[in-house]
Order: sequence, then C-alpha cells, then structure tokens
Amino acid sequence: MKNTFVVSCPIDTYSGYGARSRDFVKSIIELDKYDVKVISQRWGHTTKGFIERNKNEWGFLNDHIIPGLQEKPDYWCMVTVPNEFSAVGKYNIGLTAGIETTNCDMEWVDGCNRMDLILTSSEHSKQSFLNSKYQHSNNKDDIKQITKPIEVLFEGANLDVYNVINKFQNKELYNQIDSISEDFAYLVVGHWMQGDFGHDRKNIAFTIKSFYETFKDKPNQPALILKTSKVNASVGDREGILRRIEDIKKSIIGKNLPSVYLLHGEFSDIEMNELYNHPKVKSMISFTKGEGFGRPLLEFSLVDKPIIASGWSGHVDFLDKDSTALCGGKVNPIDKSAVVEKMLIANSGWFDIDHNYVNHFYNEIINNYDNWLAKAKNQGKISRKEFSFDKMTKRISEIFDKNLTDLPKKMELKLPGMDKIKMPKKNNKLKIVK
Repeated sequence: MKNTFVVSCPIDTYSGYGARSRDFVKSIIELDKYDVKVISQRWGHTTKGFIERNKNEWGFLNDHIIPGLQEKPDYWCMVTVPNEFSAVGKYNIGLTAGIETTNCDMEWVDGCNRMDLILTSSEHSKQSFLNSKYQHSNNKDDIKQITKPIEVLFEGANLDVYNVINKFQNKELYNQIDSISEDFAYLVVGHWMQGDFGHDRKNIAFTIKSFYETFKDKPNQPALILKTSKVNASVGDREGILRRIEDIKKSIIGKNLPSVYLLHGEFSDIEMNELYNHPKVKSMISFTKGEGFGRPLLEFSLVDKPIIASGWSGHVDFLDKDSTALCGGKVNPIDKSAVVEKMLIANSGWFDIDHNYVNHFYNEIINNYDNWLAKAKNQGKISRKEFSFDKMTKRISEIFDKNLTDLPKKMELKLPGMDKIKMPKKNNKLKIVK
C-alpha cells in the first residue's frame, strides 16, 4: 500500500494560490508514489467553484477531495502563508509563494520552523526567508531564524493550455476585444490591492497614470486593457474599479487621453490564453513592487509577445534580461498604507520602479515592435524548455528524493491460505480396545 499524502489547500478557488494548489496536487498524483488526498480550503474572499466550471480538465480532483482527516497522514502539506502552517502528519511540508518584500514577519519564521520542509516559488522568496532574522531575547546573540530546509519549486505552466493559437472558442470575449478601436493594446493582469496611489503591490494605479501621461495628446494612441479586481467578481467590485480609473483620469492634464478598458470577472485558463493571443493584445505590462513568482507573466510569455516588467523579485527567475524589457529602480521601505499585519510588514522593503524606464519602454515596444517580437519568441522558448508543468513535476520528484524522510511502507495484511479441516465422520458403534 502507498503512504498517504494529504494536501490542505485552496484547490477550488479563483486565486493564484488556487492555481498553484491544482498544479501541485496534479504533479503529486502523477508521481504515482502516494495515496493523495485533498482538504479543500477557502482563500480569503476569492470565489470558489473553479473545478466544476473547468471539470473537463480538473474534474479528476474531485476523486481526491475528502472532508477532513480520519487519521494522522504519513505526509502532510499545507499550501498557504507560513503563519498558518501546522504540523499534522508524520512528515510536514509547507508550500508557499513566499513574500514579495525583502523579509517576512516573525510569525512566518515560527510557522516555517514548525514544518520539516519549506517549498517556495522563487529564489527571491527563499532569500527573503533567509534574511528574516529576529532577536529572540535580550541576548543579542539569541537570534530567531528559519532553521528548516528551504527548496525552490517554481510554478510550471501547462503548455497544453498556454500556447500560440489561431482559433478561439470564446467568441464573446474575442469580439469584445476586437470591438475596441485601437489595434495596439497593452495588457495588465493583477489584483488592485490596498495602498495609497503608487503603493499598491501590483502598482495598478501608477500603471494607469503613467499610460495616460505617456500617450496623452499623441496621434495613433495605443489602448490599455486592465484585467483586475479588488476582491472578487461582484458588480460592486467592478464599479469600485471604474471609479478609481475615472479619478486617475481626472488628474491628468491633457486634451486627448488614450483609452483604458476594464475586463472584470472570473476567467478560465483557456479564456486567459485566448485573451493573451488576441491580435490586438500586443504586450503585457507589470510594474509590480514585488512578486513571489509572477505566474501571469510566465503564462503570457508562452504566446511569444513582448513583456515590460519590474527588474526585481520572483519573476526574474524566468524572465530573461535580454529577451524582455526589465525596468530598473530601487528597493525602498514599504509605505505604511500598504502594510498588512503579518503579511506585508513595516520594516521590509520592495521595488520602486524608475519612471524613466517606464516612459522609455512604453514607446520602445510600440515603435520597434518587430524587434521586440523576435526577443519575445526567444523568451517563449526559454519558458517552454525550463518552466513547464512537466519540468516542475520533475523538480518535485528531485526535492522529495532529497528531503523526504523514508517512512515505513504500509503493508496490506495477507493471511496465509488454510485448507479446509476435515472432521472425522461420526461412528456410533462402540469400539472396545484391549
């Protein structure tokens, strides 16, 4: 019998951690070494129901979902933020995207040390964990830090879903994008998180304003397509986003401003790939302040189109500096308006992009598109070769072979066969023995 491997994760949610969970569980199943079970969790206020909507691809996961634990599992894995880690199994694994800043909260250090192994998504996250050290007592030499092994497990892309296509299934989505008047559109994908202007983690507000400022009053203006939300796919969330965009627009001094379009709602992987492939979507932008990995950037790179991104944090693991437009800048302290208790802490830093790079690459991509398209194709080759789902599964196998403690194999109880005992026949005749 196989050892049990139970994963507690937000596997059914429309979230980055949800996507990470599904891929990780699928890889463990494909290793065919364990009896894999899943305990489905929520992820904040994000919507659930991903598996049912995408059951042709992901319906098999339902066969592995259980309501809770009946006994102590051999291997236990939690896919979440480290302060929520708890050791439940005989061997315990914490899987996390890590932290987008330079260091993490002390409770994250404690959480990591409760586990036997930590898996995180990028070299940036690993180094941030290693840099997180706290004085434990009045003794300056008494330092609290992560003492458990940390391995980098990148988020592999599904090459069967994310690739170059010519045919589109979702005609409504295609026609929506096709209906905009501009032929050249930049795309932004990411949640609009908390923080004053210029201090939300994905830097959405700055991205919108910089786009307006760069192309205002110019002929042949490109468009900006914004695929974002604050929390979920509700009407209230959408209206809130539209108000934010309008407030930024009102702050711009100019007679002729370029168009910003909002895409709002839950998209399947196939729909996201079709969005990336639309002929009017020419380039992806991410002026993010920090990423644990940056999954949309990897997936977009597989359609062989140019990328403009911050030159810092998780995504530089896979974005080649010669094949993408990486913007310079400085690591500065996180603004107090963006601080999230136990998550984004006040005594940490993240990336402030140099505005000169932003203006330069906006114009460089649109004015020399063919040149950047050739570079993008090279990035696509790198992503397909080094950062696929299959490559990730191989990496998981390597990490497990190196780190997982050998546990006693569960043996099925097989009793030896027994011949039927033949009882002597009854004989009522009296026998006298002399």
